[in-house]
Amino acid sequence: MSENRQRRRVVIAGGGTAGWMMAAAIARTMGATVDLTLVESEAIGTIGVGESTIPPLVNFNRILGIAEPEFMRAAQATFKLGILFDNWKYDGDSYFHSFGLSGKDHWSAGFQHFWLRARAEGYPHSYDEYCLELVAGLQGKFAHLPEDRMNYAYHVDATLYGRFLRKLAEADGAKRVEGKIQTVELDGESGNIAALLLDGERRVEGDMFVDCTGFRGLLIDGALHAGFEDWGHWLPNDSAVALQSKHQGPPMPYTRAIAHDAGWQWRIPLQHRMGAGIVYSSRYLSRDAALDRLLSSLGEPLVEPIDIKFKGGVRRNQWVRNCVAVGLAGGFVEPLEATTVHLIQRAILRFIRLMPNGRVSERDAIEFNEQQRRDIEQIRDFVILHYKATERRDSPFWRHVAAMPIPDSLQQKIELFRETGRVFRKNEELFGENSWVQVMMGQGIEPQSWHPIAEKLSADELERFMEGLRESAARTAATLPDHQAYVARYCGAQAPQAA
Repeated sequence: MSENRQRRRVVIAGGGTAGWMMAAAIARTMGATVDLTLVESEAIGTIGVGESTIPPLVNFNRILGIAEPEFMRAAQATFKLGILFDNWKYDGDSYFHSFGLSGKDHWSAGFQHFWLRARAEGYPHSYDEYCLELVAGLQGKFAHLPEDRMNYAYHVDATLYGRFLRKLAEADGAKRVEGKIQTVELDGESGNIAALLLDGERRVEGDMFVDCTGFRGLLIDGALHAGFEDWGHWLPNDSAVALQSKHQGPPMPYTRAIAHDAGWQWRIPLQHRMGAGIVYSSRYLSRDAALDRLLSSLGEPLVEPIDIKFKGGVRRNQWVRNCVAVGLAGGFVEPLEATTVHLIQRAILRFIRLMPNGRVSERDAIEFNEQQRRDIEQIRDFVILHYKATERRDSPFWRHVAAMPIPDSLQQKIELFRETGRVFRKNEELFGENSWVQVMMGQGIEPQSWHPIAEKLSADELERFMEGLRESAARTAATLPDHQAYVARYCGAQAPQAA
């Protein structure tokens, strides 16, 4: 009994991707030091459409000791080397935001400075040709390379991934309780959450509570009134329709984000099907028109469409008293750059680092909130960039986002790059220099100058330098196998059904 009283009782409210990622990480990391319970109801659906991820998920799975082929079989996953953006700069244009590095940097300046000087002297090749992940992605190729020289992420079936993590968590000691949360009981003296009251007059007590109840924020906002900061003035999209369809071709190692006159559509290729959807602003497009547009580009769906209403924004605090909000309960930025699962992952690892040993420290909560806030604000700025930096003026939606004021932090990044070609990564922010360069140039921002270090090479030296890097990327990509064939060999994937 004394051992049980010493164990911290952690209660996770809600399952889905967020809940089971949290449960699997705590159970695997903390083991018998915690008494871990997850409460969810089969009667309450989960969003379950966040199927495109970014490279940090590779490390998250490694931390949990997950064998990659096993995970990919279970989640019907494919590899992802980046995102192909269609129609963003203007209708008919495309660019690729890859996970890789372009060319070779100097410690004083990024590769873009050398490319800018070479282009000014008539060198004809695109910036795209210096990134292996980008070249391989567009060719539909993939393989693991020695020394992790290929940066990649996954396309996953979020529902299947959640089930896979549930098995891991339960094997490591997590307990699942089926039931709907009727009331959140607060301690009258401290104001902390004392218990969750479930249907059937059941009571689940805890020391720490994790709110994974989605947009509702049943604990963090419904009980503790954390408040919400709405970013709709920067991110006007508020609706989505998601569905599943058969493949329209072989599954490529990238996500497609296709802009339209009131938002954008996604295409996410899994092993067994394609995830698809449309994101839009209800101010500029009706739900029926959005669905018609989606169906006309896909054909017959495999399941009934799922309607999603959302607000871009963040809880004013994501850790309040003895409750931490994770996933959609903590905040949301539309999944244009596939950051939803990443924000879940960051919150999980940060919470485990700050896990209380005894009473909750207010300093821990402050630190968690500051770091979570910084993460989501940096992602917010990166997503706003796609709307603000564009030549599109062909609809009321695009004219609105072109004219809207933007955060000072983003304005500084844009103007610094426009004037000097420079990008600085601050405070461990998610997106590195090359990500900002690829998207800013892809969206039409052209630097007016370059770093003087690029003048150090003679014209002949510069051409040899550029050609060597370009040919290296092309040679390596040429040796890589077809992505679909590689996935099939690597994890025993079955051939996908075509439409």
